[in-house]
Amino acid sequence: MRELGRRLAKLLRAGDLVMLSGELGAGKTTLTRGLGEGLGVRGAVTSPTFVIARVHPSLGDGPPLVHVDAYRLSGGLDEMEDLDLDVSLPDSVVVVEWGEGKVEELTEDRLQVLIHRAVGDTTDEVRQMTVTGVGERWATADLSVLAA
Repeated sequence: MRELGRRLAKLLRAGDLVMLSGELGAGKTTLTRGLGEGLGVRGAVTSPTFVIARVHPSLGDGPPLVHVDAYRLSGGLDEMEDLDLDVSLPDSVVVVEWGEGKVEELTEDRLQVLIHRAVGDTTDEVRQMTVTGVGERWATADLSVLAA
């Protein structure tokens, strides 16, 4: 998952919204950790479950990473307004875990990543991912670089 995050980072630019979905333990935060490494941002990328959002500034000239965990938020975009994601989005890469039904209104362009961990997988290593680009931004993007 971490390596996949590093590969995905090569496709991302300021203004991109990435929505991560999947059951607990699927690897959403691990994927985001790889994104942070690939984007070259400051700070350890950890789950922002209790702080809701963390901003990781770029160590170079790339965009900062805004990492949001919407798991504890029950409402839609209205409840997330205090996070000012609409202000952060144009200049940042915004990654939202558990964002379905909550952040789609931020932009017409987004990358939706669904991570599925096989039930009963005793090795805890097997994941299936579905990556869907929504909007004009992703219409011509070559997502094949994400294939293993």
